[in-house]
Amino acid sequence: MDHELSLSRLFFKGHGHGNDYLVFEEGCDWPVSAETVQRICHRWRGPGGDGIVALLAGEGPFRLRMFNPDGSEFERSGNGLRVLGAYLFGRGRVREGEPFPVEVGGETVEMEILGRKPGGLVNVAVEMGRVRFGMAAVGGDPRGLRSGRYLEGPSGEELDIQPVSVGNPHCVSFRETLSQQDLLRLGPFLTKHPVFPRGANVQLARVTGEAAVEILIWERGVGRTASSGTSACAVAAACVERGLLTPGRIRVAMEGGDFAVTVSVGREVRLEGPVRPILEGELTPEFQRSLLDRGSTGDAADPTSGPG
Repeated sequence: MDHELSLSRLFFKGHGHGNDYLVFEEGCDWPVSAETVQRICHRWRGPGGDGIVALLAGEGPFRLRMFNPDGSEFERSGNGLRVLGAYLFGRGRVREGEPFPVEVGGETVEMEILGRKPGGLVNVAVEMGRVRFGMAAVGGDPRGLRSGRYLEGPSGEELDIQPVSVGNPHCVSFRETLSQQDLLRLGPFLTKHPVFPRGANVQLARVTGEAAVEILIWERGVGRTASSGTSACAVAAACVERGLLTPGRIRVAMEGGDFAVTVSVGREVRLEGPVRPILEGELTPEFQRSLLDRGSTGDAADPTSGPG
């Protein structure tokens, strides 16, 4: 953690195509640490979520910090940003059709509420900025890949990959077919491969049309994930960079649903998609106290583990 941070007991939960985040504002009710984040994100012993968006106090642009369910802090999440947008919109702090800036991961992105959709969904867009490519963009050594694009796989096979930075590191692996078996084999292998010093979010990708691609996702610090906004951006931009798709609006199909990603000629990307507000809640005093009492209740178990 960069510096000590405490958050309020009040929270909002929403999801984008099944990728859910908890929004907490800065407060004094519970301290943020790797262990407390794990307890909060636990699916059965806490509110549960794929991560936490912490909205910091202060004037000016909205400032954020983001945390994975394993307790690690990370740069940014397209879905986390959009869930935050739905939270702010629901409280009247931003308006439909009026772009607003958000600071996250040391950078500023522009967001916009596009409107409400049937069933209470909120359509939110994020200008994710210019995508960068190559090993240097993700903090790795360019000599780590053969011919700038090939990496030896776990069985000695040759993997065609594209390193991409969308403010966070990604590894796109282009495939002729997609399978869960390949995701379970390649996801853990690539996300912690030594060529990616900061780890990487992994996407297996297959182009399916003139402006369409489908992907499977293994997220750094999370694992198999049904939806990821930055993953959608990384894959769409990688397809344009490789000449597999032309610049413009691209449909990215994931297990959880579809995103629209617009990639410009200059590789600027815009992410659009729905957010489902789920609930507003409050941590009980007893649960808050348990966050201060390390290990006494067993609540710090693996946040991804479930019933046998």
